[in-house]
Amino acid sequence: MSQQTPKVHVVKDFDWTAKLVNACDSSLENLQPLLQLLFHCESARQPLRFEFTLTELPPGYITRSSAIIIGGGLVGFGITELLFGSERFYNEVAMPIVHRFCDGETSHRLAVKVVKYGLYPRFGQNHREYPELECEVFGHKFKNPIGLAAGFDKDGEAIENLKKCGFGAVEIGSVTPMPQPGNPKPRVFRLLEDKGVINRYGFNSQGVGSVSNRVRKSFDPSSPVFFGVNLGKNKATDDARLDYEIGVNYFGAHCDYLVINVSSPNTPGLRSMQNKDSLKKLMDTVRDAVNRIDSDQRPKVLLKIAPDLIDSEKRDIADIALDKKYGIDGLIVSNTTISRPESLNSGNKGETGGLSGEPVREISTECVRQMYKLTKGAVPIVGCGGVSSGADAYEKIRAGSSLVQLYSALVYQGFPVVGRVKRELAELLKKDGFANVSEAIGADHRTPK
Repeated sequence: MSQQTPKVHVVKDFDWTAKLVNACDSSLENLQPLLQLLFHCESARQPLRFEFTLTELPPGYITRSSAIIIGGGLVGFGITELLFGSERFYNEVAMPIVHRFCDGETSHRLAVKVVKYGLYPRFGQNHREYPELECEVFGHKFKNPIGLAAGFDKDGEAIENLKKCGFGAVEIGSVTPMPQPGNPKPRVFRLLEDKGVINRYGFNSQGVGSVSNRVRKSFDPSSPVFFGVNLGKNKATDDARLDYEIGVNYFGAHCDYLVINVSSPNTPGLRSMQNKDSLKKLMDTVRDAVNRIDSDQRPKVLLKIAPDLIDSEKRDIADIALDKKYGIDGLIVSNTTISRPESLNSGNKGETGGLSGEPVREISTECVRQMYKLTKGAVPIVGCGGVSSGADAYEKIRAGSSLVQLYSALVYQGFPVVGRVKRELAELLKKDGFANVSEAIGADHRTPK
């Protein structure tokens, strides 16, 4: 008997489907996969069908696998959205989750750690720069005028990565000479309905020793990101001048600018340093310490003031800032306020401490406007307080700010707010016919042609 030659099929195409099958009276956990292969051959009118049921899979395998795959996909999606700085994801998902499960101080510490370990927006709008925003202030060329205010990274834990978040300037602190724990907890309160924050941290700091080691390692004088250290005093210090002198000695050679913070409302007696005689003595001490710095380039010295000053105090500060012998290169206007606008709706509005965020925007901008007028635009001003959009930044620039800072906006919008502010500010400048942000500084003080 002759042997029959097996028939050979030439496959020209194939497709497949996968199904989940189960007995009608069985639990869904016992679903099993059915794989169906269809081979389309040149010599056959109908496709060849093969079915495989993988009966060796344990019960519940598909359910668990599906949960792992879906859960892993959601985690991957979340990380992708975080790294690309999706404004919608932060506003509608990330920040509401943080507000739901973390109190103010816990979320603050978490945010610093997240940036430190690289989970900040590495791509997307934060890293887009606009030619309209390039400017020169304090002899430094800024890629944009948007800076991070002091208070976020108090101890300089995330300096290098903060410089990669899209800011034109980064400021750490406040740093005190000796380590101190600050005020008792709780001491940070969100005003969710008002998009504000009240804090009474009280200069909690690891001290100049630990912080200066990090600053020395991270400082790069050639970096395009202007880097500053905000200096404060210890609560127990009687002569504040000594504390600021120590701060200058530790950081002066390792930063682009120093901030003399005499305006925090959470350290007893600190704001009294803003009165005329005390401020003159303080700035004499700071100037002498800066002049002793053994460095080719001395840091710029900025004075940070409160928004709650009376008119006579503002005039005195303006006069001192204009007097070159005191060595003030610029003003940061302003710190948090002890006032409480009547518009506040949050149940936390009665907490003691400094108010920041959107509720302080108007009082801060008005202070910028007054200080610009008193200094006749001769002293660069860094506008700070309530900046959460391009319109807010533009308002402060038109009022007289050469640069602006933000911090509390991160509490509600996360780091994508940096890209948003830059984008919207560039659009507003174009709309009003300004070729560069420098042209808009103090525009509200100029008589329209």
